[in-house]
Amino acid sequence: MDYPSNGSPLLAHHHTPGSGSSGSGAKAAATPGAKSVPKGAASGQGKMKFKVLYTADHLPEQAQKVLVDAHGGFAVDHRPGKGETYFALPGAGILKISADLKTVRPLDTPEEVKKSNLHSTRIWSGPDEEVFLVFAANNAGKIFTTTLDGKLLGTLEAPGADHDFDNQEVNDYFLGQGNFVPTGVDHLDGRYYVTTGYSNLDYVLSAKVLRTSPFQAEWSDLAFGGKGDAPGQFGTGHAITVPPGKKRLDIADRPHSRIERFSKYGHFRSMLKLPSGSLPCDIDYLEGYAVVACLEGPDKSKGAPLYILEKDKLVSSVMPKEELGLTNFVHNHNAVLHKIDGKFYIIAQAWNPGDFAILEQVAA
Repeated sequence: MDYPSNGSPLLAHHHTPGSGSSGSGAKAAATPGAKSVPKGAASGQGKMKFKVLYTADHLPEQAQKVLVDAHGGFAVDHRPGKGETYFALPGAGILKISADLKTVRPLDTPEEVKKSNLHSTRIWSGPDEEVFLVFAANNAGKIFTTTLDGKLLGTLEAPGADHDFDNQEVNDYFLGQGNFVPTGVDHLDGRYYVTTGYSNLDYVLSAKVLRTSPFQAEWSDLAFGGKGDAPGQFGTGHAITVPPGKKRLDIADRPHSRIERFSKYGHFRSMLKLPSGSLPCDIDYLEGYAVVACLEGPDKSKGAPLYILEKDKLVSSVMPKEELGLTNFVHNHNAVLHKIDGKFYIIAQAWNPGDFAILEQVAA
């Protein structure tokens, strides 16, 4: 893999802030939205260079009040004529960013969902072109499915001790009352795939969506992964992504600084290596490009990068803290790509302390 000149990998130990089953750690004392954006500042290389468009003061007041606890992810509705982006904040509930990025409004969110930390957000379409949101609630140990308006349709509880997965290690884990901590979820061909990287399990579990009206899902037998260093195993399986138009599962293996790719049957296919020490939290794809939100970077004295890939080649390293003056972006937790009138945007979220920003591509 090639690296931009300022993104060369440096050897570093894999220190993960707030390591543990919850992944939250002690909250840093900082003001959400704190910034000192230099005039005309831009970050990145080549045509994938970005500047700050919006900071946290773009959010509604109730979201700004709880932003310090941000520990989740975004989902963009890429259907033709759409473009809205969805995410959630504990205490504020589900939020919707308009397609033109100009407004952010809270949705009427059920209390159980609103109070949970929704660590992952994904959007998917059913067989009748119905569209749903699915969230992995890591602190609640549940998977929530809602409408695009925030109505709760179904809750997938932790697997029971009597459930029979096709992996004995997984069965023994739940038989021994191991905790269920979902960190990521996505949908492919009628099935949910769930990462569990904040627990000692660290397998990908699967559940079948039996019907959408009324909504019903139940755990199936497929499980794969597990803790380890070998290809197909995880140090922390942090998030899972189904690339657009692919029958593939991409899992961010955070401490190993890699994206591992599997078939929908759990067969390991390939590995995308990232600079050592970058701790990737997630990957998002759009039109031949991808953005990877990194919890740290190869140079620990700087804030973490947002890597931009073109056909799996690293072409740009965007530095929100170091070069854009977004002082709270020490650790990037999630980022997605958006495109309006031929121009790319990055919607990004920081962790510990939580923060929010929208970056705009700088004209070449």
